[in-house]
Amino acid sequence: MAPAFEYAPAPESRAVVDIAPSYGLFIDGEFTEAADGKVFKTVSPSSEEVLSEIAQAGEADVDRAVQAARKAFEKWSALPGAERAKYLFRIARIIQERSRELAVLETLDNGKPIKETRDADLPLVAAHFFYYAGWADKLDHAGYGANPKPLGVAGQVIPWNFPLLMLAWKIAPALATGNTVVLKPAETTPLSALFFADICRQAGLPKGVVNILPGYGDTGAALVGHPDVNKVAFTGSTAVGKQIARTVAGTRKKLTLELGGKGANIVFDDAPIDQAVEGIVNGIFFNQGQVCCAGSRLLVQESIQDELLDSLKRRLSTLRLGDPLDKNTDIGAINSEEQLTRITSLVEQGEAEGAERWSPACELPESGYWFAPTLFTNVTQAHRIARDEIFGPVLSVLTFRTPDEAVAKANNTQYGLSAGIWTEKGSRILAVANKLRAGVVWSNTFNKFDPTSPFGGYKESGFGREGGRHGLEAYLDV
Repeated sequence: MAPAFEYAPAPESRAVVDIAPSYGLFIDGEFTEAADGKVFKTVSPSSEEVLSEIAQAGEADVDRAVQAARKAFEKWSALPGAERAKYLFRIARIIQERSRELAVLETLDNGKPIKETRDADLPLVAAHFFYYAGWADKLDHAGYGANPKPLGVAGQVIPWNFPLLMLAWKIAPALATGNTVVLKPAETTPLSALFFADICRQAGLPKGVVNILPGYGDTGAALVGHPDVNKVAFTGSTAVGKQIARTVAGTRKKLTLELGGKGANIVFDDAPIDQAVEGIVNGIFFNQGQVCCAGSRLLVQESIQDELLDSLKRRLSTLRLGDPLDKNTDIGAINSEEQLTRITSLVEQGEAEGAERWSPACELPESGYWFAPTLFTNVTQAHRIARDEIFGPVLSVLTFRTPDEAVAKANNTQYGLSAGIWTEKGSRILAVANKLRAGVVWSNTFNKFDPTSPFGGYKESGFGREGGRHGLEAYLDV
């Protein structure tokens, strides 16, 4: 048999991005130190290299940022929608112009492969700003009544798995509808949000309309609990989402939560195997499985289990793990040591409970945080790896015999964010999709996103929708 095709290294240049030794908080259009002088370091997960020192926002800084946003709200909300749209269009164009720089930055700070940040994240970031710029002067026609009003100051807390994309999901509709923003990026990935602050200045956005406050959980808690915040938007873990819901309960704050998931990827016996395998790989190993809507549970019809698993294992053996800046890399680094520890613990528990673990031959780099792509067979619904969100490159494989059994197993979870269906029959797709309690159901594909399409979940995956016309409602007084 001929040897496997060898790929020469094809690294993207780090020279396209200039990371400063330190960054301040972005409040009222200016970078400033934290009131108490606290700082923290952001580290590249692929090398454990310190990238920069970041100011850490405290309660006083949160109050200052909210006041700046409140002051800016009066003039920003009074602008005609067409004028707000000009700023959003300008931001979108600058993101496109600086997309290579931002892609490298995101890969360095997050650990995901450059081909994902370059080909998936950045185009979607720009697309969200373009899309909501188009809505800014058409809010009367969005289905929420004549002349819908903005809420005021939006406090937004975003995760580390898609730092710039989650920022776009939050900020673009907020600004289009006339709100002002105070955003807290994740502590492990603050850099792209701070670079976005520079883009806001480059676009001439009025001071105070967007404020960026890096920090830890206490910063987010102070923002969520601030009495002058009118809207809270959070993407992250279900546990933190529950805390936020308790904090907001009894106030007049509007709330949207996009939380965890344990998506089922259902493969029927008439599915095109090769196409399904690509969808399975994309569903769970994209961004190292650090995706809330990852297809982390594979439900395969019993009659094709062996054939599909053989094909899947062959495909996993071709995945390339390593330097995220290499354009050939498929699997990058885990975002943090803490997340790697969680993944490792859950995988060890899966083995201890009797599931059978398999990974392709895979040499892990000596520095950084790495985990080989992994799948488990002989999994039951009682196994913790089939119930808990692992948030890593780990796939649990279960079987079913009938469509009703597939639906029952798919819905047997506390989550309800995503699902996938693989079959050649359109009638089966529609029949099964209508029975799945998931906010997003893909058919014969997975992880396809578009700014015109709403995204969100049921049950412990949260409530509210982001994206599309539906994403406007969260930022309007309707």
